[in-house]
Amino acid sequence: MVSSLECPHSGQVMIDLSCTNLIACDIIKELRKIQKCCKFVRYITNIVKKEEVLTMDQKILARFAKAMGHPIRMYVLELLSKQTCCYSGDLTEVLPIAKSTLSQHLKELKDAGLIQGETEAPKIKYCLNQENWKLAQQLFDRLFKR
Repeated sequence: MVSSLECPHSGQVMIDLSCTNLIACDIIKELRKIQKCCKFVRYITNIVKKEEVLTMDQKILARFAKAMGHPIRMYVLELLSKQTCCYSGDLTEVLPIAKSTLSQHLKELKDAGLIQGETEAPKIKYCLNQENWKLAQQLFDRLFKR
């Protein structure tokens, strides 16, 4: 947890959060009172405003969308949605990309929680993370039904 806010330009502590229980609007008010670094005040104000506006569902959906933002990853997700699992070695035979590139794509999908990998030496078996896959479907359905 952040205990103080420092100016990124001067390094000076702008507001000490450890001894107070300030909510977002109070922090903005305090920063405006201080006015020691206008750029910093605008920077923090924008961060706080963004955090107030975004819901957890929007953040999760954005993370899923980012992971899905490449055709190779979409291919992998589509393949995994049609079968229970597949091995990374099988994917390298089908896809026209280097193993290291495929590994990066699989890592992105795994970090987003859309797939899970299980090591079965010397291969890695990948499957959809069913719980997160259903969550992604629900969040995208809600988005497109609005």
